[in-house]
Amino acid sequence: MESKKDKTGRCSECSSACNRENLFIIDDRPVCRKCLFGDASAVTIYPIGIVKNNFERDETPFGRKGSGPASEIELLPSQKRFMSGLEQEAEITIVYYLHKARSVKTCFKRGLDGKQVGVFASRTPDRLSRIGIQDVKLLDIKGTTLFVEGLDAVNGTPVLDIKLKI
Repeated sequence: MESKKDKTGRCSECSSACNRENLFIIDDRPVCRKCLFGDASAVTIYPIGIVKNNFERDETPFGRKGSGPASEIELLPSQKRFMSGLEQEAEITIVYYLHKARSVKTCFKRGLDGKQVGVFASRTPDRLSRIGIQDVKLLDIKGTTLFVEGLDAVNGTPVLDIKLKI
């Protein structure tokens, strides 16, 4: 059974005691929500679907393994009403939630070229917002399932939105 102590921790920046859900691990140190976001309020976002593919998170810095060029995006049946005209598009933008994100590093070597950068100058899935966005090729649509190519998201990733690529 978890003790009260197990459910709390201390911020490494302001020393406040906080519930663990209000602490983010940055450079292997806990930082509280208040130090990171001030008085900003959290937002509520509901997923509209889920990614199905053969990709899973691994221990490499970029963090993906698996094979296959295509992914399926299974939209909730309630989203059918919003799909009009989607079949006419060759490319779309997928917004998704990085549900397998790990602790955040303020600086690290970028996987593309080894350059030392911060999160905002990279494509790392380990970010505070946990939001991913990617342009993909729309291959087909069957019912409320989209077949896409070029999506980095792993199997089980919640999809938050679909937009027209511009």
